[in-house]
Amino acid sequence: MTEARLITVEGIEGAGKSSALATLSDWVVARGATPVVTREPGGTGLGEELREVLLGHREAGMSGDAEVLLMFAARAEHLHTVIKPALQAGHWVICDRFTDASLAYQGGGRGLGLERVRALADWLLSDFRPDLTLWLDLPVTTGLARAAGRSTPDRFESERERFFEAVRAAYAQLAREEPARIVRVDASMAQERVAAAITTILERRYGN
Repeated sequence: MTEARLITVEGIEGAGKSSALATLSDWVVARGATPVVTREPGGTGLGEELREVLLGHREAGMSGDAEVLLMFAARAEHLHTVIKPALQAGHWVICDRFTDASLAYQGGGRGLGLERVRALADWLLSDFRPDLTLWLDLPVTTGLARAAGRSTPDRFESERERFFEAVRAAYAQLAREEPARIVRVDASMAQERVAAAITTILERRYGN
């Protein structure tokens, strides 16, 4: 295996992130390494408590500013206690959402603006970025239809279609701005085809 990497998985609800995380993890394990698989918001005790606040319906009227600051509070703890130590120990880290999610959901969906959220990201991360981000992209109506059959919708899943259209548009802009890092995967395909596409990306980048 090459040196430790941080790989993040992004996408709207119903994009198939759980299956993608499993594909990534299996690929790393098959090459003799043990990945650290984690998520945002979450990944730490504090992060999981903030996740309950952010995804639950108790604070349904939360402002966009409060929401993004809580996201970055959880991320700061996650970065310093899980992600960076794991990478320094030589582990690959596979993360369900990272900073791109805040740019897309709060910057795009909530209308805070990408530059405003990017200022927070630059303050926290400096020049630290994922090595690879897989953006699982599919039509909003398809993703929401998939998500509807899973469980009771959380606070984000309860948003209207136009919110997710703005999120998707923000992800598309990020992918245009950083094509070397963010790779779009057509998540509307059958699960096995998505897995094959992800495996191909990994082999091309890290298969040596």
